[in-house]
Amino acid sequence: MRRSLLTPLAAVTGSLALAAALSACGGSSSADSKSDEKVVTVYSADGLKGEKGDGWYDKVFKDFEAKTGIKVKYVEGGSGEMVQRAVREKSNTQADVLVTLPPFIQQADTKGLLQPYTPAGADKVPDAQKNAKGKWTAVVNNYFGFIYNKKELPQAPRTWEELLGSTYKNKLQYSTPGVAGDGTAVVIKAMHDFGGKEAAMEYLKKLQANNVGPSASTGKLAPKVDKGELLVANGDVQMNYAQAKTMPHLGIWFPATGPGKPTTFALPYAAGLVDKAPHTTNGKKLLDFMLTEQAQREVSAIGGGFAARTDVKATDPNATALAKLVEGVEVFEPNWLDISTNLPSYVAAWKSATGS
Repeated sequence: MRRSLLTPLAAVTGSLALAAALSACGGSSSADSKSDEKVVTVYSADGLKGEKGDGWYDKVFKDFEAKTGIKVKYVEGGSGEMVQRAVREKSNTQADVLVTLPPFIQQADTKGLLQPYTPAGADKVPDAQKNAKGKWTAVVNNYFGFIYNKKELPQAPRTWEELLGSTYKNKLQYSTPGVAGDGTAVVIKAMHDFGGKEAAMEYLKKLQANNVGPSASTGKLAPKVDKGELLVANGDVQMNYAQAKTMPHLGIWFPATGPGKPTTFALPYAAGLVDKAPHTTNGKKLLDFMLTEQAQREVSAIGGGFAARTDVKATDPNATALAKLVEGVEVFEPNWLDISTNLPSYVAAWKSATGS
């Protein structure tokens, strides 16, 4: 769910003093270390790049390269995986832009991975989906959900409790909490729906009897569901809706608890400028481009997601279908500050409960 190096100084006394002063200031230089290179490197959670080169990233990157001449280098993985990679590279930063799902974008900020930058158009993004200090902003809005095989199941399951049945023995899988953004979302939703951590962990412990096992990437689960290897898996609306174009047996649903209403929560792809990015200027240009009106209109038309900008009112068939998909689903707002702070303890509780 993301963001400059000091110019070498001559070895003279005055220059050394200047270098010492610069070091004492703390903060990041705005100068690019490789400003002459026409390249920008993006580390991103999976879901926005198409399986066949037909995703939102594919179109946006192609248009960006054509307009600016800046080539996009793309690295993909789970949200937590991308943050950890950026942490390991802090002494030799490789990424310019980091895109992850919550709570990993907040985690990236607390780990000092992001520098402030407010892209053009960010004023049209709701306050809840951007950082007050300009460290990150949503570029694609999205909702957490589950998928099922429409061919094997005449209708989607309705509740969490149904997933404990023998029908789903070794036919259910969800991505790993703490590693994948959507996997972490399973824990967040369970805690909300069941009324707290203990009740959620008690349920997930029972569910483990049907669970195939861990998966670092949520995106890899959809093909298994489409083929019938799995009947149910976790995912998110944008990614799964886009995948359904080439995977006809995918259906999207939202679990309820008992007789309650189905629930979900916003799980936006949030982007930030990496601290000490080797191509800071190019990273800023790409962030600006992703929030242009054209790119935002294509979020639904091409990417199967929801525009991050509230002033962009898409009317394409995908936008209409997506709006209908979430009708009647109760949307709650997680406490991302609490989740970001306590994520290690939640993941530890999940591991203990499931024996993972």
